[in-house]
Amino acid sequence: SVMAAAVTFALLACFPAAVLSRRDVLELGDEDFDYLATEHETMLVKFYAPWCGHCKKLSPDFEKAATRLKGTVQLAKVDCTAHSEICGRFGVSGYPTLKIFRNGKEAALYDGPRSAEGIYQYMKKQTGPDSVQLQTEEDLQTFIDNYDASIVGKNRHTHTHTHTHTHTHTHTDAGLDHIYTFYLTTCLSAVTTCLSVCSNGLCPHLTMENRDRLRVRDLLTAFYDLDYHHNIRGSNYWRNRVMKIASKFSGRGLAFSVANKKDFLSELEEDFGLGTSDGGELPFVTIRTKLGHKYTMREEFTRDGLSLERFLEDYFAGRLKRYIKSEAVPERNAAAVKVVVAESFDEVVNDPEKDVLIQFYSRSCPHCKKLEPVYRELAETLISDPNIVIAKMNAADNDVPLGYDVQG
Repeated sequence: SVMAAAVTFALLACFPAAVLSRRDVLELGDEDFDYLATEHETMLVKFYAPWCGHCKKLSPDFEKAATRLKGTVQLAKVDCTAHSEICGRFGVSGYPTLKIFRNGKEAALYDGPRSAEGIYQYMKKQTGPDSVQLQTEEDLQTFIDNYDASIVGKNRHTHTHTHTHTHTHTHTDAGLDHIYTFYLTTCLSAVTTCLSVCSNGLCPHLTMENRDRLRVRDLLTAFYDLDYHHNIRGSNYWRNRVMKIASKFSGRGLAFSVANKKDFLSELEEDFGLGTSDGGELPFVTIRTKLGHKYTMREEFTRDGLSLERFLEDYFAGRLKRYIKSEAVPERNAAAVKVVVAESFDEVVNDPEKDVLIQFYSRSCPHCKKLEPVYRELAETLISDPNIVIAKMNAADNDVPLGYDVQG
């Protein structure tokens, strides 16, 4: 009807950025974000830029996850090139940035996987009650399998278990790997501290879902064909060997983990130069520190674990050379704009006798391409000054040193 059309037009005029389409990802902007975000109990928002390659790569998985989560969790996106006010308010400085909102309020930075299945599983766990009642041992085992860290309480009025003011052991027959010592406390901070320190165990399974949480510490990871669904025995074979050696180095500030190499293959190729044929069936071992330093074990992983032990002894003795992703140092570098790679960065950029301006760029970045002739003209103007260096480094193909915050 004419009235219905008028109402629809009025709504669209009031909230122009909220696109009403068949897509399940809601488009939000400066004008309508606050109003529409409050309508959803849980919402995952992607802040992006249309030119960003990582954003384009994420888009189809994000839309697939939105369709699967429809009616449970709303997925939305904000174009920060068109809606800078809302992106600035939420501190968005790189793309894509994903944040979780609850009833319109920012709740947490999304640190889960970026695949459709991963987003779906991660966000599904963000809904539901804060606690659930477990009726059977099967319920208990399922609950433990689905969460990295869990607190299970036993009701003393319905169970024979009681607590004391001295420490006591509690366990279940549900096939748990470890029996822990529990202390009675009413202090919430003590429970939080205990979970953060103890929940991961000596050698947890590193996944795309928990990687950011585990990597707040210096972390050694053994990557191999780990599959607890189809090959429990084989998965535990290498984990047990890592744990045997890890126990000798516990308390020295290095955490340990195992991971499925296939899940992290692109990351290993990007960050550690691992080829698809490298490693074979043997674990590929890396150390990634919280400061961003990277190390790889070049010696073949032996079944007695001695090669891993030697690797760790060299690490703690400071004998290991850090792995740095770098293009080859150019043989000739006579152009006005000097080409810097990771291997030559310190020599060129940190030269105490020079004033250096360096551009971090990506070949796929349109803003970088637009700046290129202007930057070259600047370099040609200043080329006669021996104390000034105008340089550039491909940040996609070279590790950027610590202290240089390159985000886009």
